[in-house]
Amino acid sequence: MIDDYYNEQEQWERVKRWLRENGPWLIVGVIIGLGALAGWRWYEARVERRHVEASIAYNDILQTLERGDRAAVLTAIDELRKEFGSSAYADQADLLGARVHVDTGELGKAAERLTQVMANSDDPQLQLLARVRLARVQVAQNNADAALKTLEGAEPGGFVARFDEVRGDALLAKGDRAGALAAWREAEAAAAGNGTRPATIDLDGLRLKIWDVESDGVQTPLKP
Repeated sequence: MIDDYYNEQEQWERVKRWLRENGPWLIVGVIIGLGALAGWRWYEARVERRHVEASIAYNDILQTLERGDRAAVLTAIDELRKEFGSSAYADQADLLGARVHVDTGELGKAAERLTQVMANSDDPQLQLLARVRLARVQVAQNNADAALKTLEGAEPGGFVARFDEVRGDALLAKGDRAGALAAWREAEAAAAGNGTRPATIDLDGLRLKIWDVESDGVQTPLKP
């Protein structure tokens, strides 16, 4: 029993000695750990707050557009981009701004916004959407070669139908009616297999273009 007592005493002395040597480091470690946890929670809260603020700003832009104040919309979009440049809402706002520019005939400015999203967005889907819209704008700018180059710059993924349709538009603008028909036929087949996917195109409009060329009718100007 005495031996057991001394063994316990020795063990306790070893523990106290270890605590004296390492206790301060343990305390520092706990403090650092708590500080890191608090910092992470602060960061998460900040990210969430910024996300909400960007969402509110984007919704304000939509409401302003509903009122028909396009100048105010473009100003608000630029402010959103400046304040929340890393947010997906900034990219979506630029896509909206490009649409406004197209409606007012400012195709060059529309191309600038679309290029910004295509080149810098962190969302691959928004990149593809901006790319195909940019190609459509370039066709409207009578720059079919640039449109074809834009479309060749990425795999279309779920946007294959849209890519093929705009490729057909560009080829028709270059006078390649057979190439346009082939591309539109591919778009028609791809769209038929898309079901309700976001990249589904206007099949009726596409088939009308096909019919126009096949019947040697007059091709109406294409609007981006």
